[in-house]
Amino acid sequence: MSTVKKENCGLFGIFGDPDAVEKTYFGLHSLQHRGQESAGIASSNGDYIRCYTGMGTVRRVFRYGSGLLEKLANPIAIGHVRYSTTGSSRVLNSQPVQCEYSRGQVAVAHNGNLINASLLRDECEQHGSIFKSTTDTEVIIHLLAKPTHVSRPDPLAHTLNHLQGSYCLLFLFADRIEAARDPYGIRPLCLGRTKEGYYVVASETCAFDTVEAKFIREVEPGEIITLCKDGLSSRFFVTPGKVTPAHCIFEHIYFAKQNSIIFGKNVHEFRKNLGRRLAIEHPANADLVIPVPDSGTSAAIGFAEQSRIPFDMGLVRSHYVGRTFISPGQKMRELEVKLKLAVVREVVAGKRIVVVDDSIVRGTTTRGKIRALREAGARQIHMRVSCPPIRYPCFYGVDFPTREELLANNRDLQQIRKFLEVDSVGYISLEGLLSCANLPADHYCTACWNGKYKIPVDIAVNKFALERYQMRMFDDWPQTENQISQI
Repeated sequence: MSTVKKENCGLFGIFGDPDAVEKTYFGLHSLQHRGQESAGIASSNGDYIRCYTGMGTVRRVFRYGSGLLEKLANPIAIGHVRYSTTGSSRVLNSQPVQCEYSRGQVAVAHNGNLINASLLRDECEQHGSIFKSTTDTEVIIHLLAKPTHVSRPDPLAHTLNHLQGSYCLLFLFADRIEAARDPYGIRPLCLGRTKEGYYVVASETCAFDTVEAKFIREVEPGEIITLCKDGLSSRFFVTPGKVTPAHCIFEHIYFAKQNSIIFGKNVHEFRKNLGRRLAIEHPANADLVIPVPDSGTSAAIGFAEQSRIPFDMGLVRSHYVGRTFISPGQKMRELEVKLKLAVVREVVAGKRIVVVDDSIVRGTTTRGKIRALREAGARQIHMRVSCPPIRYPCFYGVDFPTREELLANNRDLQQIRKFLEVDSVGYISLEGLLSCANLPADHYCTACWNGKYKIPVDIAVNKFALERYQMRMFDDWPQTENQISQI
């Protein structure tokens, strides 16, 4: 998959389990593909919340032998892995965000992107609020603590009704977890239960497999689920069915893990269906089908099955390099791509090959892969893409580059073919993509392909919109044992 497409975050929460923190740690591991910039866990014993966050992967932040997990050990916990879609990559922007307000302690973990965050922050600052981070998540906490909101019969529901955009949220109060999903259900949020009977909430069902939990259902759009000592309860902060869902179908195409079930369908099967449809729409006369691993593998299998062209691994991924689109800097992404994918010369030399990828964004990284395949002796290269051309930016939690930087924004197929230096190129049609889904076509967001935004974007949305001043932080200082001992 070509740079640069950046996703958001992964959430995990569990209530009442004596091993809640340890299970949160492993749950976050299974969601690591959703964010690698920072990780954090907040836990509660029913009276007091402890929280620790740090920069890097879950394994790096909560390294064995540090004693962190033992210090955090409590029966209620939420966790977060981050890729920044609002606010830069710095330790003060890591999550969960913890604070105290008039109702006590709270820690919040967020997956998504608020398109009205800047306006809401302006309003809070006019009333005297002081912010320590540049994330839209902190805006939510200030709204929750606002005196006119605290006095409401349901302060959380009232607060959520002020938010516009995409959000899945986990709120850890001292005695409970509240899980909420935006009215459009843009990002996935799932409810499960462990074999011991403890409720679990996670961004994807793959996290349930890790902790031996059974998937129950998705948190409904506009729903708040409460996990507390009395069990599970549910309420809605908007009228159910008031708006048509706008599920992000990129979750199926790229973001989610293959063994997850989201929006009612297994990710691997969905991607195989994309590959089959792609082979029907754009057949190729070739000797071999190879994927761009890992997100292109399932679609390539489907393409090979439908076309009856042999499947092989002509590109091999190093699993010691993370998802390159999640790396914050362009230079780092380019270097990581070279480390991440290696050509198997013996597989591709002298062959006419079909290369299947999930998407192409800028196209520069894809062109580099094509050149590497040429150098390895590939005779012909036919590029096939299991989503339509990306022509518009996303404002709901996918950090695409600007519209001007998108490869397909100002190029037709012939110009794209020449840019990528391939013998042919074919994208699945939008109709073909939606035909592979199990929900009605109008239940998905397709704005990045056709520019039709289901949530109106009336103001300019910029990842760094909340960074109004030159913030000189010591974020590059190493984490010390003193920091750890302060938990």
